[in-house]
Amino acid sequence: MVVASLIERKRGGEALTAPEWRELLQAYGTDAVPDYQMAALLMAVFFQGLTAEELYTVTDTMLHSGASLDFDGWDTPRVDKHSTGGVGDKTSIVLAPLLACCDVAVPMLSGRGLGHTGGTLDKLESIPGFRTGLSLEEAERQVRTLGCAMLGQSRDIAPIDRKLYALRDVTATIESIPLIAASIMSKKLAEGLNGLVLDVKTGSGAFMVDVEDALALARTTIELGEAHGCRTTALLTAMDRPPRWSVGNSLEIEECISTLQGEGPSDLAEVILALGSEMLMSAGVAGDPTEARCRLEDALASGKALERFAALIEAQGGNPAIIDDPAVLPQAEEIEVLEASAAGVVQSVEPRRIGLAVIELGGGRQRLDDDIDPSVGFVISVKPGDRVAAGEAIASVFARDAEGIRAGRAALEEAIVIGEVGSLTPLVSHRVTAAGTEVLEVT
Repeated sequence: MVVASLIERKRGGEALTAPEWRELLQAYGTDAVPDYQMAALLMAVFFQGLTAEELYTVTDTMLHSGASLDFDGWDTPRVDKHSTGGVGDKTSIVLAPLLACCDVAVPMLSGRGLGHTGGTLDKLESIPGFRTGLSLEEAERQVRTLGCAMLGQSRDIAPIDRKLYALRDVTATIESIPLIAASIMSKKLAEGLNGLVLDVKTGSGAFMVDVEDALALARTTIELGEAHGCRTTALLTAMDRPPRWSVGNSLEIEECISTLQGEGPSDLAEVILALGSEMLMSAGVAGDPTEARCRLEDALASGKALERFAALIEAQGGNPAIIDDPAVLPQAEEIEVLEASAAGVVQSVEPRRIGLAVIELGGGRQRLDDDIDPSVGFVISVKPGDRVAAGEAIASVFARDAEGIRAGRAALEEAIVIGEVGSLTPLVSHRVTAAGTEVLEVT
């Protein structure tokens, strides 16, 4: 195998054969192919794409490069949700304990921050003591007893994808439909699922900005899931603004607690209920959206979902005292409130700028080995379409020093635009299944 020749062929638009892909990826997994050559190949794929056969082979090779969760002999349906990444997206943290109260199990494998978006694992690890590095045996045992586990991609699960995921993050090859689909499914299929729901973000803050690209990603990933016997559906949700309130690791955990207490923002709750309903239907425990939504609302209103979250935290080594006292979470040294400079209507709250600003403040990674400050971020109290008065508080900056406050304020002033006209795109715009696409327009 001459790697340079494979790169050249792929760069020219030629499809590589299944044996070539398997040999290449397996060699990369053992460090026989260096990062610089794989980065060049990833860039070629970014521009040339993958054929259906290439995509299946890449996904299957990454899936079988490691181990899988084993739930043989256990009848409880298993379902998971995967988001393509969004600024302020914390739905997974609410959904895992919520679904575990509804006769399904959720073995949720999550990731870290990628590009300008935050990562579920980084948010969970802002909880003092919380451990996401569970072994497969620990995860299987916890799912069977508690109904859910939230873990990171260990060296045992799709290790080739693990290497490629980190490389894509630093080589500007993230926004590739086949690479995203292969990465998602190589991990999710290792969870032993019966059903999977994709949360495909669209809009200026998403990796798939255009609806047509988002639909293409949804259909590609659904085909991979169905080909492996996993019922897979997708919802397209808005990422032209962050789900209102918080962006930043410990701040988002506080918002998750508020949501589980029934006091969170309505737009976040609506997306959670829409995704959760799809998950219950995919698992076969609810026959229609109305039945599914009622079950979820009951689990929230009864306090069972909050209790399950506390149990999840304790089971994974975290301090459940954060439920009653969020001050136990890491706290920013400096806080400053941003006020509207003039009266008007909020035209936009640009999520990509805010996501990048969190990284600037130290809440995300610019290099693979960067440490994260979990306390920094933003709380944003307005959304497009809101009318504000001059001097009204519209957001807050949470930083570790005065320099961070200045940088955060500058980012908010760029991201939040106030003028005369503002409008919202639908929170949930499309539902995609193997049977086709349905326009929803949920606001």
